[in-house]
Amino acid sequence: QVQLVESGGGLVQPGGSLRLSCAASGLTFRWFAMRWYRQAPGKERELVARISSSGGSINYADSVKGRFTISRDNGENTVFLQMNSLKPEDTAVYYCYAALYGMDYWGKGTLVTVSS
Repeated sequence: QVQLVESGGGLVQPGGSLRLSCAASGLTFRWFAMRWYRQAPGKERELVARISSSGGSINYADSVKGRFTISRDNGENTVFLQMNSLKPEDTAVYYCYAALYGMDYWGKGTLVTVSS
C-alpha cells in the first residue's frame, strides 16, 4: 500500500533551521506532484509548498517565500522541505501530500515547534 512517512521535525529556536523529509513507497513517485501542508493548533490546514513531478515547477505560500525550499529526489522517492529562519508562527504539524489525476495520499505528519 501507499505510504508517505515524514521525518525531521522537532524543537528549534527562532531563527534556526530544520530539514523535513518525506519518504514515499507503494507508488510510482516520479509521476506524482508533491506538496507540503501544515496545520497549527486551532487553525485550518494550509498549503506550504508544492513541486511538480519533474521538479520543474515550484510554488510557495507567501508566508514562507524566501525561507523555505522544497525539492525532490525521484531516485530516492523522497521530497524535502528545507526550512530556514524559522519563526514561532511556523509551529505546526507538517504533512506530506502526493497527488496524481484524482489520486491523493497523505502522510501522518511531523511536528515542528519553534520556541525559545
